[in-house]
Amino acid sequence: MQSFSNSASGAIVTRMAERIVENRAYLSEIDGKIGDGDHGVNMAKGFGMAAERLKDGNAGLGEAMNTLGDVLMSEIGGSMGPLYGMMFTEFSEVIEDKEQIDPATFSAMLHKGLAGIQEVGSAKVGDKTLLDTFVPALEAFDAANADGKSFGEALDAFSAAAEKGRDSTIDMVAKIGRASRLGERSRGVLDAGATSCAIILTTLAEGAKENLAEPA
Repeated sequence: MQSFSNSASGAIVTRMAERIVENRAYLSEIDGKIGDGDHGVNMAKGFGMAAERLKDGNAGLGEAMNTLGDVLMSEIGGSMGPLYGMMFTEFSEVIEDKEQIDPATFSAMLHKGLAGIQEVGSAKVGDKTLLDTFVPALEAFDAANADGKSFGEALDAFSAAAEKGRDSTIDMVAKIGRASRLGERSRGVLDAGATSCAIILTTLAEGAKENLAEPA
């Protein structure tokens, strides 16, 4: 069974930070259409601070995720800091003591992160939030595993479903947060949280796939 090394994969979090920072203006532009317009700025601030703390490159994936989670919960304003902070903290708890991350561990990590998000927030699928990216991605990963697909193939399914979930928010009416006050006027725009979540998940999958190795 394929797996990837926890200790050798901390750079995945640094790459996530780079992608978020690169998309700072885009995420704020999307958010500005139906929200406060600060999603990209806040996300880039938090992810950038975490990347600075991880710049020595010595952290494994679990440790790097824990560092990012701590920064997001303590340094980012608004609703997204606690949500993403809890997600990454829960991710790290599952994998922190694992030398190798296999499909079962990766799935357990995702489920724990989802539970953390749901503990903090009240959103559900269809409310035009990051869950519309996260839940389909997780379901696709688990379905691919159940079908006997390789870890790499399951990661591809995970990424594709994350992007499809992100795009599905265009046709949704916001049910949570400031955008919910707009009612039907919130339709026709991507959700910023769903978009940043797609960046995070596809970068995670990309990094994991690059580090996959067959057992000796």
